[in-house]
Amino acid sequence: MGLRQPSLYSYFDSKGDLYDAMFADGNRQLLEMLDAIDLPVDPRAALKVYLGAFADFAVADPGRNSLLFRRVIPGFEPSVESYALAQEALDRIISVMNAAGVTDRGDIDCLVAMTAGLIEAQLSNDPDGDRWLRHLDRMTDVLVDNPTESRT
Repeated sequence: MGLRQPSLYSYFDSKGDLYDAMFADGNRQLLEMLDAIDLPVDPRAALKVYLGAFADFAVADPGRNSLLFRRVIPGFEPSVESYALAQEALDRIISVMNAAGVTDRGDIDCLVAMTAGLIEAQLSNDPDGDRWLRHLDRMTDVLVDNPTESRT
């Protein structure tokens, strides 16, 4: 940012306030990116495009990824206003999941966890490649083709 620490505190009352502003800004960037996606008409294809764009966003900036999607700062809790932006992004992703037939809460959780796991594996093991994210479409197919109802 080009500012010294004392200068930051003329804009933010605490580190927590700075983190909160960064959390909100990162989620605004995510929402803008999601808004810019031209989704295919086919719901499954749309879900794959949406999750792929989300994964690309998540791996593009590991620091932002840590702040937005991992609880790495001890004691940091986003404000209600900032967290609402994160919830809006998740709600948009869930609506695309629902349109593709992923409506069971457990299946939604599995798809979110699978996507997060592939992102984490990508960042940890192949940050400049695609070893892990290239499996996102295949794993999405597995969950869409095997909803909870058919496994019980």
